[in-house]
Amino acid sequence: MGRYPFAYDRGQPYMKQVSDWIADIFYDILPEAGFEIRDEQIYMAFQLERAYADKMTIFAEAGVGTGKTLVYLLYAICYARYRNKPAIIACADESLIEQLVKPGGDIDKIARHLNMEIDARLAKSPDQYACLMKLDEARFGHDDMELYRDIYAELPDFVHSREALQTFYAYGDRKNYPHLNDEQWQRMNWDAYQDCFVCDKRHRCGQTLSREAYRRSADLIICSHDFYMEHVWTYDSRKREGQLPLLPEHCTVVFDEGHLMESAAQKALTYKLKHIVFEELIVRLLKGEVRETLAVCIDRAIDQSERMFAVLEGCCQPIPGSERKQIVMNDALLQEIHLLCDILSEIEEELVFEGEMFTLNDYQLKIVEEHLEMMQKALALFRNKHSFICWATESITGLSLVIMPRTVKEVLKEHVFSAKMPIVFSSATLSVEGSFDYVANSLGLEEYLSFSVESPYDYAERMEVIVPAWEQGGSFQEKMNAAVQLLQKTEGRALILFPTHQELHAFKGQISNEAACANLRFIYEGDQEITHAIAAFQEDEHSVLAAVSLWEGLDIPGPSLSNVIVWSLPFPPHDPVFNAKREASNAPYEEVDIPYMLLRLRQGMGRLIRTREDSGIIAIFAGEIHANAELRGHIERILPSGVEMKSEARVDS
Repeated sequence: MGRYPFAYDRGQPYMKQVSDWIADIFYDILPEAGFEIRDEQIYMAFQLERAYADKMTIFAEAGVGTGKTLVYLLYAICYARYRNKPAIIACADESLIEQLVKPGGDIDKIARHLNMEIDARLAKSPDQYACLMKLDEARFGHDDMELYRDIYAELPDFVHSREALQTFYAYGDRKNYPHLNDEQWQRMNWDAYQDCFVCDKRHRCGQTLSREAYRRSADLIICSHDFYMEHVWTYDSRKREGQLPLLPEHCTVVFDEGHLMESAAQKALTYKLKHIVFEELIVRLLKGEVRETLAVCIDRAIDQSERMFAVLEGCCQPIPGSERKQIVMNDALLQEIHLLCDILSEIEEELVFEGEMFTLNDYQLKIVEEHLEMMQKALALFRNKHSFICWATESITGLSLVIMPRTVKEVLKEHVFSAKMPIVFSSATLSVEGSFDYVANSLGLEEYLSFSVESPYDYAERMEVIVPAWEQGGSFQEKMNAAVQLLQKTEGRALILFPTHQELHAFKGQISNEAACANLRFIYEGDQEITHAIAAFQEDEHSVLAAVSLWEGLDIPGPSLSNVIVWSLPFPPHDPVFNAKREASNAPYEEVDIPYMLLRLRQGMGRLIRTREDSGIIAIFAGEIHANAELRGHIERILPSGVEMKSEARVDS
């Protein structure tokens, strides 16, 4: 097969020929291979033709079982070959990426059944790779030293050797360390406080080597939403520094689970400030011969940074159910912030003179200047109380100040939607009660195409939705009792979805005391690498998977998943990000809380039925549904056609 998977006639519109070829695939080629003809899939294919032909943005909402992934992959591959640039497939998280590229996944199906060679490569987020500097610290630390020393000993030889003519290859992927829990991994993975620019190991770093590999992809580069937005946000600064952007030039982007795109954009636009990082960076200037005025400014900046973080600590309040801390702004804190800004401005002016004297290392000077510019941009947001959202986080190395712009619409409009290329938002849940306004408004999109197709599955026959009625208002023990009865009823085979880690940990602490569940295997998100946990759940039919982040993307067909328990309704947290949304709305409950909850609940319920043969129970532990008729109405309207909620005083096992 040549460059194009069909006989390309240059005298005819290319995308029309792609559409005709894809129609042949779904009507003839795949049915001959045992696939069923899906009208919803064919409808979606014709809708995407216009988006690609006119280079427009489209919301492609297609229910479970419509085969939407095959459709957008075929268009993306064909368009990449036509434009001679790769297509980007951006997934919501790393587990979704793995499901896309796994043996038997959709890319594998296309390659096998259409006899195509597809060049698809992974571009994982930096925090999915080991950091050699942090690993060095971990193996001499106080916790699990032997564990990290064993990992260090198993690193490739070229990491330690400086010999010529060595073969380098990517390594250090989170997936290679499935036995580490999240806390152990976070002691050795890359994080935002690592200064890769001055790391003497960067050319032997697994993250760097993986980047060189995926850049050469001809067809598809598969990454996370977070990584794509980090590429967008750092594009200009990396070019200024003489570095390549994180992703190469590309011709189209597909955002799978596109309803989660806004949170990824906010995360990418976040500034993180930490006193210890600032101090370590700024003192590098003192290693050269500098004028006394600059040295004095540096000392003042360090002292002021320390004072600012001391005042900040006194302004922090814990947020229930969140690792973030609410910052109560006051005049004293703002004064310390503005004083630090003024001193940083003085240092920037001094560096202009210092640079002309050529006494400082150019490379080190450039790194410090970039960091100071970042700090100034972040702290400048405090001059307008309506322009920023902030919070604090605590770690063993001290307090971090996290700042983000209040809205990401302008950045997305300028750096993503202004590019003249097809952009596809794909998900089973992009609309809220029939309208795409919630997602479109959050992204700042005014012009777009859209369509919605329902799942072809008979949910009325295959899905049972129950909402237990509580006698004590839905106490933790009542929920535990109901969960135990449900787990007995389905003999495991369950996914329990928690809105917060605190609720998951409380369940984990209590379930070991339940004798009725002693014969069940419980797998908890965070105890091991996530794709390894998912595989273990799928292989052990009677196991139970408890998770916080698997409301979307988890695809477990068959009896291994016959019971989805929603521990509580997934309303957005009362953290600074969502509080800012609420403050900006005239009707926060109706315009922020309810749409978010309904999208997430629809996603969670979508984990149950993955094929026509699947069946099972959805249990929603939310007594407020019985007390609030309006809330009940909202939830009833998102249920699949023919499915009704059943109220039960107890769950019969």
